[in-house]
Amino acid sequence: MLLAGSLFGAAAVPGVAHAEARKSDVRQVMRDNHLAGSVLMVQNGSVQTVNYGYAWFGRRLENGSAAITYPAASLQKVVTGAMLVQIMNEKKHTSQDFSQYTRISRWYPHLKNASRVTVGNLLTHTSGYRASGSESNRGRQLSENQAISWVTQKINASWQYQQGSYHYNNANYVLLVGIIRKLTGHSYAYNFNRRIVRPLGLKATSLRSSIPWTRSQAVSYAYLWQRKYQRPVSLPKSVASQIPGAGNMCTTPLEYYKMMLSLQDGAVLNQSDYYYLTHLKARRGQYSGGMYLKRGGKVKSAFGAISAEHYATYVQLTSDNRNGIIMFVNERSQTEQQLKGLAFGLLEKIQRQTFSLN
Repeated sequence: MLLAGSLFGAAAVPGVAHAEARKSDVRQVMRDNHLAGSVLMVQNGSVQTVNYGYAWFGRRLENGSAAITYPAASLQKVVTGAMLVQIMNEKKHTSQDFSQYTRISRWYPHLKNASRVTVGNLLTHTSGYRASGSESNRGRQLSENQAISWVTQKINASWQYQQGSYHYNNANYVLLVGIIRKLTGHSYAYNFNRRIVRPLGLKATSLRSSIPWTRSQAVSYAYLWQRKYQRPVSLPKSVASQIPGAGNMCTTPLEYYKMMLSLQDGAVLNQSDYYYLTHLKARRGQYSGGMYLKRGGKVKSAFGAISAEHYATYVQLTSDNRNGIIMFVNERSQTEQQLKGLAFGLLEKIQRQTFSLN
């Protein structure tokens, strides 16, 4: 079952010329590899969405239905980073002025190594912090404060990596949520709605805890024993509540693309702000502020998944957002690298010799 989305805004003529071929390419990749989900492709600024399979097999709800939203997993992190840069700009020349170089001991005076770790370290996963088990279901819905407290207790009670070395961990972005709360006097949820959802007019985007009754979260499935829609599992509110700012956002590929545009067109951040976020001095390698910069900064990417579930989210776009792919998958049997390989085949059809394989 294939539902082809319409173009986003005024489509460029070059993009329209290749639209039908690209739809069939996506359909073939998803059919041949037993995938279900929603894929948005951008070519020369022209946007189209291809939806394939069921978002909720038991109710025969198809991907692409207006009622469906998807867990974004780690694709949320760049949004959290952008919110922090917004607040950074707002606090300039005040008593709360801070930057990427500010030590987090200002907000976490009793956290291990906080006198050495900077805001930039959190944004680039170079804090050395690790808090294993953040995605293991602990069976109850936490408040934002409870999730932050769990992370700080876990860090203080366990061995940590050396500050300055790159180690990807949800703990960094959960700690950023605590900083956002302390700087604004409001919850992350409040800030997310005020800074992202309402200004961009997003209808299918919310935190997992507040999906409206008119919408349903896509169910994730595994392809097993040559059978589709096996081992159904959804992202529980309890797990999402454990990783605020790091993996508790739900959205669609089209609305995520709107967010990507907003980080550079002035709606959320401007070009200078976005450059700051993605070129932090603390970075070691390609990751900064929620995105990996690849091919010398010509493209940006991020991948997301949640332990014990079958969802996968992947974005790879050119730096100007005019070419690329956003893939939200709710059924798969592939590893992260295998799924990126399938996406790369489509990216090569969009614009050859531009994108990264991983």
